[in-house]
Amino acid sequence: MSRSTFFVAGPIVVILGLATIFSQRWDEDKPKIGLAVANLQADFFNQIKQSVTKEAAKQGVEVVVADARGDAATQVNQIEDFVTKKVDAIVYIPAGATAAGVPVKDAKRAGIPIIAVDRNPPDEPANSFIASDSVAAAKTLGEHVAKETGGEGSVAILQGQIGTTPEIDRNKGFQEALSESPGLQVVAKQPADWDQDKGFNLAQNMLQAHPDISVFFGRADAMALGAAQAVRVANVGHKVTIVGFDGDVAGLKAVRDGTIDATMTQQTQKMGRMAVQSAQTLIDGGKVPPQQLVPAYLTTKANAAKYIASHP
Repeated sequence: MSRSTFFVAGPIVVILGLATIFSQRWDEDKPKIGLAVANLQADFFNQIKQSVTKEAAKQGVEVVVADARGDAATQVNQIEDFVTKKVDAIVYIPAGATAAGVPVKDAKRAGIPIIAVDRNPPDEPANSFIASDSVAAAKTLGEHVAKETGGEGSVAILQGQIGTTPEIDRNKGFQEALSESPGLQVVAKQPADWDQDKGFNLAQNMLQAHPDISVFFGRADAMALGAAQAVRVANVGHKVTIVGFDGDVAGLKAVRDGTIDATMTQQTQKMGRMAVQSAQTLIDGGKVPPQQLVPAYLTTKANAAKYIASHP
């Protein structure tokens, strides 16, 4: 599919590529939401997109989806186009920490309400921020690791994009748990930017430098899968507990199959619904909380099948 391809599904318009955004005529009688997504190649973001478009159809709202494909500069341009075309609201999943506040400033200057999902620019918060309570969730995950390891071991951490909300919050929560288990010591920590291949390469390097690593925390499931691959290739002679975060399809199946030991399943479907409902409330002149956090669920082999069958 070329960057200029678009398709229409019922009342929802989904368009990929900046050049053709708004080439489809709007229905003037319906509210219009621009959905700016960080990267639709990531299952987590794609799940939120699917939920937004489904809820919008129920609400009689039209949506245009702009995929930044991981590029913050592209996303700034896409949201500037939303502003120029005077959408009624914007749902925004920042592509990174760099320049993340610029689109929020542009939207607010134009009087367009903006809802941030998963990531909130610290220098310019959106009208409302919807996300998992990643601090609490990462602490729960860390406590699970402590229980499974007996509170002893060498820990390696594959970080997400430095400066983004999920990376900051997951670091805080996991460290809170580790502070209660001094026998778990972090021996390696590097950013893999949510990427499985980077996670694999970094985990290999970490295992070479610290062959006694007994815990890997990939701050996203993709990085945990990279770590699991590195552990297999290294053929280590001891148990390595591997945990992730997100509860995307690949991660959940890996937990079910025992490839990774646990993850935290985020409520992507709920967050997408909340984003549309909050946008509609703001369009109608109502008020929404500045921050709306939802719990994530500890997921192990015992309950992974439930979330595969029906993602929350």
